[in-house]
Amino acid sequence: MTSNRRMPGIVAFIPVFRQVLAVSAIWVGLFTHVQATTLRVSTQGDALSMDPHSLAEAVQLAFTGNIYEPLVAYDQQLKLIPALAQKWSVAKPTVWRFELRKGVQFHDGQALTADDVVFSLDRARGEGSDMAGNLSSISAVRKVDANTVEVETKAPNPILPNLLATIYIMNRDWAESKGALKPVDRRKGIENTASFKANGTGPYRLRERQPGVRTVLVRNGNYWGKIEGNVTDVVFQPIGNDSTRVAALLSGEVDLIDPVPVQDVPQLDSNKQIKVMQGPESRVIFLGFDQKRDELLYSNIKGKNPFKDKRVRQAVYQAIDTSAIIDKVMRKAARPAALMVAQGMEGYAPALDKRLPFDPTASRRLLAEAGYPEGFEVTLNCPNDRYVNDSAICLAVAANLARVAIKVKVQAEPKALYFPKVLKRDTSFFMVGWIPAGYDAHNALALLMATPNGAQGTWNMGAYSNAKLDAMTQAIGSETDLPKRTKMMQEALELHRDDIGHIPLHQQALAWGMRANVDAVQRSDNYMFYRWISVR
Repeated sequence: MTSNRRMPGIVAFIPVFRQVLAVSAIWVGLFTHVQATTLRVSTQGDALSMDPHSLAEAVQLAFTGNIYEPLVAYDQQLKLIPALAQKWSVAKPTVWRFELRKGVQFHDGQALTADDVVFSLDRARGEGSDMAGNLSSISAVRKVDANTVEVETKAPNPILPNLLATIYIMNRDWAESKGALKPVDRRKGIENTASFKANGTGPYRLRERQPGVRTVLVRNGNYWGKIEGNVTDVVFQPIGNDSTRVAALLSGEVDLIDPVPVQDVPQLDSNKQIKVMQGPESRVIFLGFDQKRDELLYSNIKGKNPFKDKRVRQAVYQAIDTSAIIDKVMRKAARPAALMVAQGMEGYAPALDKRLPFDPTASRRLLAEAGYPEGFEVTLNCPNDRYVNDSAICLAVAANLARVAIKVKVQAEPKALYFPKVLKRDTSFFMVGWIPAGYDAHNALALLMATPNGAQGTWNMGAYSNAKLDAMTQAIGSETDLPKRTKMMQEALELHRDDIGHIPLHQQALAWGMRANVDAVQRSDNYMFYRWISVR
């Protein structure tokens, strides 16, 4: 598609999702220009660290993906392509072999070798890493020679290359010299040099890092690959206030913003100096509950945990008017979701994506049956600078639940505070969004829904647990018959849906606003790669 304006039908969120996982890669004409220039980008929240293994969060992984690179990557149409590995193959049923690209240099001039890859994969699956869940199937990583690495898995893993697409490669010697052998641990608040400095192989180098203020990148003159755009400098500036961010775009202070507040899309779309790019994002926004503690941390109910009772979870589910949230809060730039994975993900099944009806009367009946006829109080933790209208969604949920006597206190805060809190499971009720790594439902099953156990269930902040789902998730991880594997994922997603392990709300839409002279590529995972952007 080459239109500079909004896609017809996006307000109604008519999905044009996926022809071989690529459909939501929407782009405006991309040209390579001779004259170099600066790109000024503003988002609602900062990348929280320059450490590529410290947080499995899209804003951070997208930003650091301009500095660091994986062995394999996804192109503009979400097709898996060679990156630092020029080829890969199955050496044995449980061994993947990766042949490295020769002539690749880190930003400090050191050559990429197998030692760096072994170090990086071990670091990413080690202590403190938030990426370990993607690599939980790995039993060993070994160097074959200077340009070849083998990755052995505990059982056959047919999608291991897909999962490596967000595992970025660091320089071992640099990490050792900087005291960054282990990742920055967001849960424990442990920092190291890798959070503020970087040494990757990617198309851009880190020049300046002022957390929460601005981060500056410059083009890597020794980059091994092709840079299709003309951007030589990137000034990345978080602006949390929606109106201020829009004003910065309109005034020309910045060139590109993400996201465009849904209420401002019509205004910007009618401005000839601005372009709005919209498309479905492969992210589901959902609510989760503490289902492990015998007593909730933030509730007036003592000695019990209401959320352990499926009737209470269903009461919360059926008290939420998702259609009204989509209409009024999201301005129709979303579609309702009943599964924990979005359209376009492997394992998604349209027939299963059917929500329970909005029914406050049923909610009140279920609460009474569960022993809470007068309802109860609970705190809902929510970010206010991460997802589209995130805090507004939480306030709408609270208003809905008040009608069935569940009194919700919304605690909305910047993601720099929110993520460490909920990842430590210091929460009773929370909201998160998720795009599965590898665009495969197994990732969501393993990290969001499986019982927390080591790298498994690292983002299952409410500790939902179902032994049958755990067994299914483990079996899916080693199933090599792909049609059978897809059916197994659908069965596991259906089990979780019927158990009301979490409450999916909606699949949100993407909206980037940019000056009319900017040409960019927008993928459905919302990863913004500057090598694909030009400023005319």
